[in-house]
Amino acid sequence: MRSPKDFFTPLAVGAPEPLREIPFRPSRMIHFFPSSNEKMRGKVPDMVGKVDVLLANLEDGVPATDKDAARAGLIEVARSVEFGDTQFWTRVNSLDSPWGLDDLTAAVLQAGEALDVIMIPKVEGPEDIHYVDRLLAQLEAKAGLRKPLMVHAILETARGVANVEEICLASPRMQGLSLGPADLAANRRMKTTRVGGGHPDYVVRQDPNPDDVGAPRGTYQQDLWHYTIARMVDACVTAGILPFYGPFGDIADGVACEDQFRNAYLLGCVGAWSLHPSQIDIAKRVFSPRPEDVSHALRVIEAMGDGTGAIMLDGKMEDDASCKQCQVVVQLARDLSARDPELAAAYGF
Repeated sequence: MRSPKDFFTPLAVGAPEPLREIPFRPSRMIHFFPSSNEKMRGKVPDMVGKVDVLLANLEDGVPATDKDAARAGLIEVARSVEFGDTQFWTRVNSLDSPWGLDDLTAAVLQAGEALDVIMIPKVEGPEDIHYVDRLLAQLEAKAGLRKPLMVHAILETARGVANVEEICLASPRMQGLSLGPADLAANRRMKTTRVGGGHPDYVVRQDPNPDDVGAPRGTYQQDLWHYTIARMVDACVTAGILPFYGPFGDIADGVACEDQFRNAYLLGCVGAWSLHPSQIDIAKRVFSPRPEDVSHALRVIEAMGDGTGAIMLDGKMEDDASCKQCQVVVQLARDLSARDPELAAAYGF
């Protein structure tokens, strides 16, 4: 049994003291680039300031023959690029792979000063986070890092979803979670070959016409990921960390991508992955409150005064609960505006 007093004690002599609260920084899109690809690495400096998070990908999408090159590319980018307000993350290979340990070692010892977050795939329980937590502390001490690296886990298995609360609470390093719909679908034996999004066979159907039972009946496609995202959000909020939607694989279908991102946004996610430049603007648009929503929220907060009681505004009842909802929208708008002058102007801040 571990004493709560020890939770924020460094796990290695000389390691930096763990954070007591995860700082919120704009994270509307986590933009992936394959660090093994020299051409893509060359585009990274131009992406700084245009995205909230840049992530050097060492895992899926990188062939086994290119793993060493991807690791070397991560180090090159970390040492040569000034990231400013843009966060720099990496996704390492899974803990059960031949490359995971070398990825973590190189990330901390040779790129740790530049990195903010290390993304761990296929996390199935708190024991995975405990292992990474201790290892990172030892490596941080060896590297002489002054700030602790944060950990972001991907939910990609049914066991991971079943243990999501324990995963979120496993370490003060935990920064957030992302949903990995493709691997999770395979692990659950779901009968979809899509990477995120809905499916035309997952529907609800209108009742039959009593006067013509055989007449065509309308159908409405449903969200395959509603339950999982909602549970992930609850677990993250409980632990004080950040929930993210993961990838949307159909790059050509920007409409469906925006729908999936917006579903996640409305359920409480702060951002999503962007796998292609076309998805950056979608994520930026979706995960930033609409100016009209911010304007309405400001009116409600002003009209509510001290935030108690109930009022009628534009024919709708507003009370302390709706005021709290409006404060969430306004706070997000202010946080994003601090880094984005165009948004600040749109919101009138």
